[in-house]
Amino acid sequence: MADLRIGSIVKAHYKSGIYIGELVEDRNRFYLVKILAVEKHPMQGDLHNPGKTEGVFFHQRKALSYMEKANIQKEAVHPYEGSSIPDYKESLIESIEQLKAKLTRRETEFNQQAYKQLEDLEHQYFQK
Repeated sequence: MADLRIGSIVKAHYKSGIYIGELVEDRNRFYLVKILAVEKHPMQGDLHNPGKTEGVFFHQRKALSYMEKANIQKEAVHPYEGSSIPDYKESLIESIEQLKAKLTRRETEFNQQAYKQLEDLEHQYFQK
């Protein structure tokens, strides 16, 4: 495992999103990570039944918020290799755009439903 210590800037995989954050605390099997930017927005839908829309609860997943702290399994936390930390809001916008582009490549019921969820989230994120 990489040499991570409190204060290290890390890349962390949490649920289906990827974040850049600061390692705040070592909690045995987990690290407490303070979120600073979004690299990959979480996927929408049922993670246990990817691609399905029938007979599943289609979850809407928000990205973790700026400065939110999350317990993330140590195996999912790695040193951040970037030269600078992106601005949170800009990184959130970019991650949403990347996911929307991915969802429009193939026209499936799942992609359409995921796209709608993402648009709804976009309105929630930026209504202020």
